[in-house]
Amino acid sequence: MTRRFALLTVFTAALIITGSHASAAEPVFKLDPALFGEGAYVYERNCLICHGPRGDGNGEWAQGLLPKPRSFREGMFKFRTTPTGKLPTDDDLHRTIKGGLSGTAMGMFTALGDDEVRAVTEYVKSFSRRWRKAENYAEPMTFPPQPVWFADVAMRADHAVPGRILFNNACAICHGLKADGKGPSAAALKDIWNLPCKPADLRQEHLRCGDHPADIYRILATGMNGTPMMSYDQSLTEAQRWDVIAFIVGIRVPSAPVLGGSPLGSR
Repeated sequence: MTRRFALLTVFTAALIITGSHASAAEPVFKLDPALFGEGAYVYERNCLICHGPRGDGNGEWAQGLLPKPRSFREGMFKFRTTPTGKLPTDDDLHRTIKGGLSGTAMGMFTALGDDEVRAVTEYVKSFSRRWRKAENYAEPMTFPPQPVWFADVAMRADHAVPGRILFNNACAICHGLKADGKGPSAAALKDIWNLPCKPADLRQEHLRCGDHPADIYRILATGMNGTPMMSYDQSLTEAQRWDVIAFIVGIRVPSAPVLGGSPLGSR
């Protein structure tokens, strides 16, 4: 309790200092003492062992983990519904906490109640100054519904043909012509933390962004902050992005189990 009180006191003072220089119109992160204290408790019990007491990704278990736990200090989050470079929404953070990230040590914290998730989300925001600047915020992007043709196997195969061409031109340099994550640039890729950034093997049954076509569309639209994975919001049309997704879905390993209903169904 003493440690959490000390953290709360330090962070409150920091907000008072920075707040004196901020415009009243800025959506600066507002400290809720009750949420902060509860969030610190939830973080210490569930997150500190990997993400570290300073939120820098250097927890006790971090050394042996690949990929390395996220550092929260830069305020850069890969999985969002907001445009490139912007902070995630609370719902984005809640989705990651509850749903986990396939292929990493970030498990599904389904045992946490909604109040606990909300509290630890607020606590995570305290690690980075990016949450205190208005220019880092943005409304979530609007994504189109899955096309009707996507549910038809034959029509999806037809769309996968131009999708393969688009993939080869836009994605294969990193993900490889076989979409196995072994493109010619893959070995040299690094993230903003100067760590190796291996492209995803898109043939796998579970992708880190999620198992549904809508999850892949979201990544194509938003990109992944802090990594070489750019946004294709301006370079590919909506129709082209769905063609690429049709190609990716078509090369998944055939033994993939069905999770939460058909992975090809709409969300």
